[in-house]
Amino acid sequence: MQDQIDVAAELISKSRHLIALTGSGISAESGIPTFRGKDGLWNKYRPEELATFDAFIRNPRIVWEWYSWRINLILNAKPNPAHITLAELEHMGILKRLVTQNVDDLHERAGSKKIIKLHGDILVTRCISCDYKSRLKAPPNEIPPKCPKCGNLLRPGVVWFGESLPSHAISEALKESKNADVMLVIGTSGVVYPAGYLPIAVKENKGSIIEVNTEETMITRYVDVFLQGKAGEILPQILKTLQNL
Repeated sequence: MQDQIDVAAELISKSRHLIALTGSGISAESGIPTFRGKDGLWNKYRPEELATFDAFIRNPRIVWEWYSWRINLILNAKPNPAHITLAELEHMGILKRLVTQNVDDLHERAGSKKIIKLHGDILVTRCISCDYKSRLKAPPNEIPPKCPKCGNLLRPGVVWFGESLPSHAISEALKESKNADVMLVIGTSGVVYPAGYLPIAVKENKGSIIEVNTEETMITRYVDVFLQGKAGEILPQILKTLQNL
């Protein structure tokens, strides 16, 4: 493993434009359940009953009860060493941009600032009728919450199944991927598109990919370095090696 970490650190040290793509695996190490995997939320709930607009309109209370549970989990979780290492790499001027599929705020709390959120933000609420938006500091007191401006339903500010990703987020992520010469891919399965295409875009533009995951994924076949294990253990080792180069 140390040989692979050395190779990864060398690639990063020589990079001109390093970016990172993170998925639910990085936050799972902070105690936030993933949608996939043996402990995934999809084993407990049918996502189409909870994470679509139609489901929300049919039963906004049960959808908001689920999201309130998730919000409470997130607010009580703490950034782990993987989140903190990415923030440190940004602070050092090495990591230029962080693209995440996660809807939590652990990257922000770790200190990352240059973040592109592909799937929205669970702590944001927005009205289904007007332009009202707000940011939650706790799960809503009223379930389902209502818009103070027009009285209609507020929804979580996340991308649901069947919805398009925010156009500015995906266009910015594609731009960064096409400009990157090295990409760190951390804790994502690679099966959700268009996020799953971003590493391929890096390869198409002659860039290198370093993948950190507990198991092989759809992305692994394209990577230059595959580091199997927990990101919270591996990323600090990469940083330490990098600092010693």
